[in-house]
Amino acid sequence: MAELNFKQIIDKLNAEFAGDIRKLVFWYDEKAEFADDIDTLELTNAKVYHLESDNQFYTKYFLERLDQTTNYLIYAPFPKPSVRNNHLEDTLLYSKQFFADRASLLAVDLGIDEKYKPVIQKYIKFFGAKDRTQRFYDLEIENFNRDTIEVALMSALCKTRIASFDEVVRVIMTDDGFEDNKYLAEFGKYDLLPAFWRLCEDQFGYTDVKPTLEKLVVTMFVTYTERYLHCELPQSWRSFVSFKSGSIITFLDNLMNNVLYRGRYNQISANVGDELNVTAVFESYPPQALIDCDTFAVVDRFIIGWINERLLAEDTGAKLNEMSIPVVCQERRKKHFGESYEGQYQLLENAYYLILAANYHCPDQFMGIVDQYRASDCLIDTHYRNFYFYYDQLTDNAPFEKLRDLVEAIYTNEYLSAVIPKWNAGFTGEEALTVLPLQSDFFNRYVRSCKERVVVIISDALRYEVGRSLWVKLQEDEKCSAQLEAMISVLPSYTRLGMAALLPHKTLEMTEDYRVLVDGSPCDDLKQRETVLQSYVKNSRCLQYDNLKSRDVIRQAFAGMEVIYIYHNQIDARGDKHNTENEVFTACEEAIGEIYNLIKRLTEDVSATHYIVTADHGFIYKRDKLQESDKITNIAEKGSFVNRRFIVSDQALQEDGIFSVPMSWILRNEDPKMVSFPISANVFKVAGGGQNYVHGGSSPQEMIVPVLDIKTAKGHKETRTVQITLVSMVQKITNMIASLDFIQTEPVSDVVKGTRYKIFFISEDNEKISNEAIYVADKKELEPQKRIFRLRFNFKNKKYDKSKQYYLVAYDEKNDLEILRHAVVMDIAFGDDFGFNL
Repeated sequence: MAELNFKQIIDKLNAEFAGDIRKLVFWYDEKAEFADDIDTLELTNAKVYHLESDNQFYTKYFLERLDQTTNYLIYAPFPKPSVRNNHLEDTLLYSKQFFADRASLLAVDLGIDEKYKPVIQKYIKFFGAKDRTQRFYDLEIENFNRDTIEVALMSALCKTRIASFDEVVRVIMTDDGFEDNKYLAEFGKYDLLPAFWRLCEDQFGYTDVKPTLEKLVVTMFVTYTERYLHCELPQSWRSFVSFKSGSIITFLDNLMNNVLYRGRYNQISANVGDELNVTAVFESYPPQALIDCDTFAVVDRFIIGWINERLLAEDTGAKLNEMSIPVVCQERRKKHFGESYEGQYQLLENAYYLILAANYHCPDQFMGIVDQYRASDCLIDTHYRNFYFYYDQLTDNAPFEKLRDLVEAIYTNEYLSAVIPKWNAGFTGEEALTVLPLQSDFFNRYVRSCKERVVVIISDALRYEVGRSLWVKLQEDEKCSAQLEAMISVLPSYTRLGMAALLPHKTLEMTEDYRVLVDGSPCDDLKQRETVLQSYVKNSRCLQYDNLKSRDVIRQAFAGMEVIYIYHNQIDARGDKHNTENEVFTACEEAIGEIYNLIKRLTEDVSATHYIVTADHGFIYKRDKLQESDKITNIAEKGSFVNRRFIVSDQALQEDGIFSVPMSWILRNEDPKMVSFPISANVFKVAGGGQNYVHGGSSPQEMIVPVLDIKTAKGHKETRTVQITLVSMVQKITNMIASLDFIQTEPVSDVVKGTRYKIFFISEDNEKISNEAIYVADKKELEPQKRIFRLRFNFKNKKYDKSKQYYLVAYDEKNDLEILRHAVVMDIAFGDDFGFNL
């Protein structure tokens, strides 16, 4: 900066000597900093005169008698003498004095008013290093006063990009510990600590005889908690409550919502929580008092505990602040710690819907059973699947063990025990094979008539409810349109027969040694299936999903093909193995993702646009191991085809709890063999293998398989992001807290995409003056009233100027684009509280 300062001196001096009037300018260089450089000054309209301590009389004579026309810079490499000892004092009265100390130069260069020069001088030590000084310059402050100068100094030491006291405090809190904080240590070096604590009082209302960073943070967390807690704070906390709650709420909201700092916020919250002993304190609070509090993670643990207790009591009507249990779970997932407790809230929400199944009623007629299963009963299976999916992901699921027992009992004893026997009572009736399309008609019904290339994806054991979840996911993709239908599978509902039924054929048969033939030919492996398929469609191919790894392989395999069968095996591969059968619900999630991504890949890589997704069979899964009482003794004659869920033999099994139907009825041929199966979810007693995951028998879960008919669009499809707008007619803000109503302008759909909005108030100088509210715009309700939502804003404690403009703004969090700006007047009588606790 020295070179820059010397140039500044020259420019300033030349400016002083401009004009036609003679000027004398005295420069007392107290430390003789420029003694070596003074003769290099290039003055355009003046000369340099060297003043010595012993030539004052001569200088006076020279300037006032010998040369009365030339402009002179009178340079003295010593301090200005006192008036008594300064013989040029009267000359100084009609001359000017020039200052070239570092503080003066900085003030001039930055455009700082002369009255704030003492502030620069106070912190002149800070400017002793070029890098610090440059960081101060880079902040580009426009309006200087004591506060802005001190904030800029702190900002430069904290290496923030803007001069902001909020940013200073954020760096101090998040980038180092509370004890021996390196930034506060730096402030101490440059005498900035008194200023820091003064600004903490001005901005956050924190004051203390011996202020500490830890007490500041505790004050923030307690003040924030007090605003959202629906009851009194404990007595020991009340001394920490600041009267400037608006500024604190704004600061902490912005900290916890920022993706860069939320992890550190969690650590700080945990430390403060330990300091305040929040676990013990909140134990005595009712959950409705905590429902809106988001300061500490322990709040979620208490709410989760309350929901768990209500569910164990089967109290599905329980509410918190008029919110049902599923709504509580959904709302808490949207709060700060929701991500950490996502699995537990999902588990509880799914458990809630399963407990509702304790009142399950199954229709008597087979058509009613099928219709109800597709409309709602399949969701019981989905909720059961999701419950265990999240249960198995928890590192500690012991708190939910009793709930798991209840869920298991309801699913097995109230639901499966009711629906499967009634299904089988109806399935043995005459109309059973007419209620839904048959799997054996799949090719003729869905593939034969396709005029464009069609890709058939057969996912082993993709039962109906899993297919429905895939359908929901596809519905959310703007490039997909999907129809969900269903078929009744063959019986036995196992892989070899199901895969054969999905191929084109004239005849299906099971031989005496229980091999499955299509038109008299075997179809056990990929090559055999491809041979059968090509006998009906010349340009066709059968592929394994696992072999479609690269774009080149896919393009080569698809070239010139009209029909492609792709075999996918994620669910059955895991479920059928004893050591992995409890991973079957994880496999279901993975299967949904893999099929969805496969469709996206093929659309882009080979421009395939028509897909049919189906399955060979479904499955039943129960977590608890079967009791011996749940196993049916195998009474089949020797040489029968025996499986846990079916037995194929020459004679029907005559035993309680077993139904039998002729294979000829299933295969539509003259086969005399009989297939016998348990009426309930029980199994035949056989050696080895798993017991939790089974299929092959007769139940909605095993025999209703999905058929998804999917059309995709390659490339871009015009979509738009859902918008929000302000409903409340607000032009003026008169309180430190404001609740405003907004509306999501339209429901989310395949062309209207959901997003997250951050909504807050700013000044006309873009200073954030309120907390940052987050709204997830994902509502699908068609009724506008159901898309209205309310947000609450807390304003910074400061004085607001009624003559200036302030704005409510909303930003789309995905792309940081402003989508709403609404001007308001801030007419808050005691915006800075004037020292009162308002």
